[in-house]
Amino acid sequence: MARKVNIYDTKTLRDRIEKENFERINLSFYRYANILDPQTLRDSMFAELSKINVLGRIYLAREGINAQISIPDFQMENFKAILESISYFENMYLNIAVESKKEAFLKLIVKVRNKIVADGLEDDSFDVTNVGTHLNAEEFNRKLEDSNTICIDMRNRYESEVGHFEKAILPDAETFRDELPEVLEILENHKDKQILLYCTGGIRCEKASAFIKHHGYNNVFQLRGGIISYAQEIKQKNLTSKFHGKNFVFDERLGEKITDEVLGHCHICNASCDTHTNCKNLGCHVLMLICDSCNSELNGCCSTDCRDILQLPEELQKDFRRKAKKSSSLVPFTKSRLKKRNYPTLNTNNIDKN
Repeated sequence: MARKVNIYDTKTLRDRIEKENFERINLSFYRYANILDPQTLRDSMFAELSKINVLGRIYLAREGINAQISIPDFQMENFKAILESISYFENMYLNIAVESKKEAFLKLIVKVRNKIVADGLEDDSFDVTNVGTHLNAEEFNRKLEDSNTICIDMRNRYESEVGHFEKAILPDAETFRDELPEVLEILENHKDKQILLYCTGGIRCEKASAFIKHHGYNNVFQLRGGIISYAQEIKQKNLTSKFHGKNFVFDERLGEKITDEVLGHCHICNASCDTHTNCKNLGCHVLMLICDSCNSELNGCCSTDCRDILQLPEELQKDFRRKAKKSSSLVPFTKSRLKKRNYPTLNTNNIDKN
């Protein structure tokens, strides 16, 4: 019977990647489709993609597919054949990453979810296929120069803080679900404008454009293939990049350079910085921007509190993590505190040492 789950630990998987003697192609793709039996399709895709050593994350739902994966370069044609053999995914548009690195993914995960993007929307209330007009990089650049255009970044705050399009409005939201109502509020003051949307690979704009059109806005445009496709096209056509900085990506890299500009700032000391990482204290594990100096001083943690916890014996750290799940007051550095740079004091003596 075909293997349908991962059976190897992280160290084994990482060692395998390091020993590979071939290159990998990182890419993403998505499609909204009416999938009748996502669980059966999930098992079939996992089995077939495992045979050609595909790594990454694929989410399936009744509404479609969302994937970020890594493919051995010599298996590209076989991968395309697998997609073409599935009626839902014929003629799929593939977004090739700006930087293809082996360490982007360590294993293959194919999951069935209620939705391919968590948006909090009742899809039956509007036509999700009535989307905005897709633009390529050249067309998008021209629209940005039009004074009658408003450009909105449909990504989360932590993504846009390290890179974004010039003149773009950057909503102050932590999730796509939170951003949608915020965008509607923004548009209240721009009813006569052409609306220009962009995101990482296009999938959030696909849903957002339909949502915005449902609320009475007709001149809605979106960047086809998102920032990933834009970066490829400006290189191929030698266009001026109107995107500045780094594109945040949801894999081990946490970002790929589009231009050399550094737009972000260290969340600890405010120094110029565009390196995202997670706090090494697993009881916190918050995503943050941190400069090399602070990273060294805090041993990869977000605060002295987390650094102190990391130095405790592993059993005490586990005890802390168990308590942290039950009490938010024990979490040293939540996302909201991170944003405000307001660090609480944690008394590690309160942790049960028995």
